[in-house]
Order: sequence, then structure tokens, then C-alpha cells
Amino acid sequence: MTTDSSLIRILAVDDHPIVRRGIATLLAAESDMCLVAEASIGREAIELFRVHRPDVTLMDLQMPEMNGLDAIITIRNEFPEARIIVLTTYTGDVQILRALKAGAWAYLLKNQFHKELLDAIRAVHAGKRTLSAEASSQLAEHITDEELTAGEISVLRLVAAGNANKQIADQLSISEDTVKGRVKNILSKLGASDRTHAATIGVKRGIIDL
Repeated sequence: MTTDSSLIRILAVDDHPIVRRGIATLLAAESDMCLVAEASIGREAIELFRVHRPDVTLMDLQMPEMNGLDAIITIRNEFPEARIIVLTTYTGDVQILRALKAGAWAYLLKNQFHKELLDAIRAVHAGKRTLSAEASSQLAEHITDEELTAGEISVLRLVAAGNANKQIADQLSISEDTVKGRVKNILSKLGASDRTHAATIGVKRGIIDL
């Protein structure tokens, strides 16, 4: 593989071989880019980053063993100059914010697999941050929403798993009244009609994972 210093050197991280193959095919047609390595899990991504020091890293978020968010945090802690583009299927505003706070330079969806991705790679390599239209829309839609507290998120996660208030209280070592109060706050903050609706919203926005 060429190591021409004028090329944008890219590391692709995704647990789906088909996605990595698509990225490789896309980049192979570009005269100013080259794929230097591929990883299927977060820990492998960290190791390969240390070896290759890519100019731009394409990072999936949902992967086994170590997810993309933790990989971004680890890489950025060790290499603050790392330029990472999140490439995912998830558009939840909370997840987008987590990725940006972790140090991602761009947030794109996998359906933007062609020109948008290539434009983003060039932009990030040039020192510019970028968001997909969908990601920008999600952030704008919820920018004034009141955030759930850590305690409310813990309750929401257990609600989504199908637990009743007493079970939640036992698992979190809090009173049932505290659980009821948190559930009330959750419904209000998320604009949810009931517990199931709140869980659905929580997953969609990336507040919790199932």
C-alpha cells in the first residue's frame, strides 16, 4: 500500500465487514486518500491508531467489547490531535453530544456513504468540524430540552428493561416514592405519555441503550 505523504491516511473502524469493504472501495477511487488500516472493535482501533497515526479515523459507535465512544476518548486522551469522524446509523441528540464532547470532529450517518463522507474527510483533514444535516437537526430540535439527571437515567434504564417501581427501588437502593418522583420528572422532561413512550424516546435519543 502506498505511503505517499501527500495522501490523507485513513483508519476505518466498524464491526461490519461489508461496511469496511464499502469504505475501502470508496476511498480507492480517490486520488488524495488511502486506507492504511481497518479495525472491527474499539480496542483494535486504539492499537492500530498507535501504529499508523492516521490523519483521519472513521469510527462506528456500536461495536462489541469496546464501543466507539470509549475508543474515541482513549485515543484522544493519548493523541489530542487525533481527528475522528463518527460514522453511524444513530441520530439521537444525546449520543451526538456525547461523541462531540469526547472529541469527535464530525458526525455522519452511514447512509451518507459517498460524496458527503468524502467531503467530510477532506474538511476534517483541513481542520474543519462538520455535522450531517440530520445530526444538526436533532441537536437543534432538543437544544432547549432539560437534561435528565444521572439518577433519572438510571431509573429510565430500568423502566426500559421492564421493571416495576418496587423492583427499581430495590435495585437502586432508593425508596419507591423516589422512583415515582423520578419517573414523573422523566415523563415531563421527555414529553412522554407513559413509561413505554419514555423508554422509546430514551433509546431513540441515545439517552439509554437497550
